[in-house]
Amino acid sequence: MGLDVSFSRSGGLPVHTPVDGSVIGAMNPETAASTDAAIERAVAAFTQWRAVPSPRRGELIRRFGNLCRDHKEELSCLVTLDCGKTLDEARGEVQEVIDICDFAVGLSRQLHGLSIATERPNHRMAETWHPLGVFAQISAFNFPVAVWSWGTMIALTCGNAAIWKPSEKSLLSASACAGLLARACEDFAEAPAHLHQILTGGGDVGAQLAADPRVSLISATGSTRMGRSVASTVAARLGRSILELGGNNAAIVTPSANRELVLRGVTFSAAGTSGQRCTSLRRLIVHESVHDELVGQLKRAFSQLRVGNPLEPGVHAGPLIDLPAMEMFNAALDQARAEGGTVHGGQRVLAEDYPDAAYVAPALVEMPSQTPIVHTETFGPILYVMRYRTIEEAIAMNNAVLQGLSSAIFTDNMREAELFTSSLGSDCGIANVNIGTSGAEIGGAFGGEKETGGGRASGSDTWKAYMRRATNTINYSTDLPLAQGVRFDAA
Repeated sequence: MGLDVSFSRSGGLPVHTPVDGSVIGAMNPETAASTDAAIERAVAAFTQWRAVPSPRRGELIRRFGNLCRDHKEELSCLVTLDCGKTLDEARGEVQEVIDICDFAVGLSRQLHGLSIATERPNHRMAETWHPLGVFAQISAFNFPVAVWSWGTMIALTCGNAAIWKPSEKSLLSASACAGLLARACEDFAEAPAHLHQILTGGGDVGAQLAADPRVSLISATGSTRMGRSVASTVAARLGRSILELGGNNAAIVTPSANRELVLRGVTFSAAGTSGQRCTSLRRLIVHESVHDELVGQLKRAFSQLRVGNPLEPGVHAGPLIDLPAMEMFNAALDQARAEGGTVHGGQRVLAEDYPDAAYVAPALVEMPSQTPIVHTETFGPILYVMRYRTIEEAIAMNNAVLQGLSSAIFTDNMREAELFTSSLGSDCGIANVNIGTSGAEIGGAFGGEKETGGGRASGSDTWKAYMRRATNTINYSTDLPLAQGVRFDAA
C-alpha cells in the first residue's frame, strides 16, 4: 500500500515545489468555522485518549514508526519535493521521525513523578503527571515532518489529542505523514476518532489556534516575528507555548583546532540544506593567526560544492525555498558589501535550466566586524567570517546577537572547551565542541534562548511541558497534623 496524499490539481492553496518552481497540486485552506470544529473534535478525542494507559499509547506510536520505516524512501522523496533539500538529507529527516517514535515508545513506560519527603508523620507526598489537553503544532517548511514528529509523538504519548498546522509551503509530506498516522489508528481500538488532525492554511489558522483557550499547549517553529505573535496571543489567555524560533549561530575556530574537523563541520553547517536550517552556521569567528589560511581553504571547499537538482545523486545543496527567498539572500549580500564585506560566491546558478527556481552558490563573506547585517538572520547559505584575538573576545562576539540557538567551538585546548560550555561561555541552548552547529540528535533537548524563544521541543525531559503536574499528599493516619507546625484546634 502506497502513501495517501490528499491534494488535487485545483484548490485555493497551490502547492509548489522549489525543485523547479512548478505547481504540483493544490489544497483547500481551512475556514474559521472548520478550524473551530477541528478544535472541538480534538477536545472530544482527548477525553477518551487520556484514559488509555500510556504503554498502550506508546504502542500506537510504535505502529506509526514502523509505517514510516516501510515508506521511508517515498516520504523522503516528498520531503525533497516539498522543501528542496537533497534526498540524502531528506532521508535523514525521515529517520528523525522514526527515531523520535522509538524515543516516545520508551517514554510511554517512564512518565514518572517524584516521591517527596514530608514533615508530617504517617503521610506520603508525591507528584503525578497527567495529560494536558489539546496540543497544536505549527511547523516550518525547512523540516516539514521532523519538527512535527518531535512535538506530536511526545504529545500523543503523554495522552493529548493533537492538531497540526504545517507550513503552506510544504504540504505534500505533511499530508502523507498525517495519512500514515491515520492508518496506524485504523485498527487500534483505543484510538478515538480525530485523535490527530491536520489543518491547512496560512497565518490566520495558526492565529486562531493560538487564541483558542481549548488549545492547552501550542508549539510553534518559525520566525521570531511569528513567535512574538503566537507568544503574545497565548500569554493573553494565560496559555502555554513552546517556541523554537530564529538562530544566528556562530562557531569559534581557535589556533589549536583540528583543521579537517573545521572544514567538514563548517562547510556542512553553512551550506547543508542550502543554509535553511534554524541551526545553520551563519557566523565564523576565527583567531587572527589562522584566519587568512582558513579563509583560503574554505573558499576552495565552497567552490567545490555541487548545487543542483536535489533529486539527483551527488548534489550537496538544492534550491532555496522560493524566489522571494533568493531576493532576501541577494539583498543581504548587497548590504554586506555596503558594510565593508568581501563576498566570495553567492551568484545565482542554473537559471537557464530552472528559471522559476532559486538555486544559488553558497557565499563566504569576509567582514570587518559584526555589522548590522551580521546581526540579521538571513535564511540562506551565507557565512560571515570575522577575526578575534582572545577567547574572551570570541565568546563575547558569539553572544552579541539577539538569537541564542546553537553555537560551536573548534579547539584542542581543554580550557577553551570547558570555558565555552560553562556559564561564562556560550549563551545558546546548544553549545558544541569540535562539531558544527547543525545536526542535533533527538535525545537532547532542542531549542534556544533570547529571541530563539526559550522553548525545548523534544528530547531529554521535555515531555513534562506536554503534561500537567499535580502534587499529592496522602494521610494514612487518624490524625490531622498541619504543615509548618500550625495548630488549629476546634473549640
